[in-house]
Amino acid sequence: MVKKRLAEIDWERIEESLSDHGYALTPALLTDEECAEIIGYYDEDSRFRSRIVMSRFGFGRGEYKYFKDPLPPVVGEFRAQLYPRLAPIANRWAEPMGGNTFPEKYPEFLEVCKAAGQTKPTPLILKYGAGDFNCLHQDLYGEVAFPFQLTFFLSGGRDYSGGEFVLAEQRPRMQSRVTVVPSEKGTAVIFPTRYRAVRGTRGVYKANLRHGVSPVRSGSRFTLGIIFHNAK
Repeated sequence: MVKKRLAEIDWERIEESLSDHGYALTPALLTDEECAEIIGYYDEDSRFRSRIVMSRFGFGRGEYKYFKDPLPPVVGEFRAQLYPRLAPIANRWAEPMGGNTFPEKYPEFLEVCKAAGQTKPTPLILKYGAGDFNCLHQDLYGEVAFPFQLTFFLSGGRDYSGGEFVLAEQRPRMQSRVTVVPSEKGTAVIFPTRYRAVRGTRGVYKANLRHGVSPVRSGSRFTLGIIFHNAK
């Protein structure tokens, strides 16, 4: 199911959007029923290894939970099937930016994480209510970091107001540029974990990116985060 849905995506367009805009939106990859099923996982504590209340750490307001192994099938399959689609793009970005390259196969990348002491799974569900928000941040858990990640929008516009997904890009010697990313239930946004390759007049350079969520004005908002590198 997951493999078929991903095969229908125009991955050249995805790469162009990442290069031109710093993010790319997928078509709907989850049905309403699948979104509801994943949201339902949140109350099943046995599925998770930790719960984070953001206000305790100055991360914002709201909370999230990291899944433990084994991941739910739909979450694990998306993580495993998306990686080989994004690894070639990551490797093309690595060359002009002087970064590391990545294995083509996901199990091999997990071995790289393991060698660095990063063995804890990082996919997570984030839960926001009225007044909740997520400060600008980067999801880095050790020395190994895959350069792309995804956020699946599990809630629709009727479920909440506010709560926009935002990206802030800092280019050298320039003020930050903020982008509000449109969201639709069942779709996902692909975005850089840390840096974006930007082509300037003197060649390609790295722009630092952070992401966050603006305050939710009403209702409840759930998202699923797919991060490919593990944590220590």
